Amino acid sequence: MVRTASFGTSSSFVLRLGQTLFSSASLLFMCFNDDEDFYAYTAFCYLVTVMGLVTPWSVTLALMEAYSIILQKLPLQATVISVIVAGDFVLSFLSLGGACSTVSVAVLLIGAGEKQCDRYKLSATMAFLSSFLSFASTLFNFRLLPSLMSH
Repeated sequence: MVRTASFGTSSSFVLRLGQTLFSSASLLFMCFNDDEDFYAYTAFCYLVTVMGLVTPWSVTLALMEAYSIILQKLPLQATVISVIVAGDFVLSFLSLGGACSTVSVAVLLIGAGEKQCDRYKLSATMAFLSSFLSFASTLFNFRLLPSLMSH
């Protein structure tokens, strides 16, 4: 059984830290904003909502992974890993959708003459990177599931 970056390994912990860092950065770039029209754009509100879900999810799983690494006891139950895979999968696509919609609105605003869209583009970039790491976690843990189901 190959466990390169599946749950409870140091490489998986690094993926979780990256998810936490990028989702937190995306959330902060969107929230520290002096634009009154921020809430007029649904895409911006959607990204903040999704990153508000991704951040605690990633922090919680990073803490679980750190605990697993320190005690060297892995929660390798098929139901636990299935929930993690499903959560990562759903959140990766939600954050990808939020990043794409935010960039779309930012490009439209730039075309309309707005010049203060760099923060939105940066936030969307951070959300995309978080989405990529979350999907990578999904694939690594999904690969672990068949070996857990056979036990």
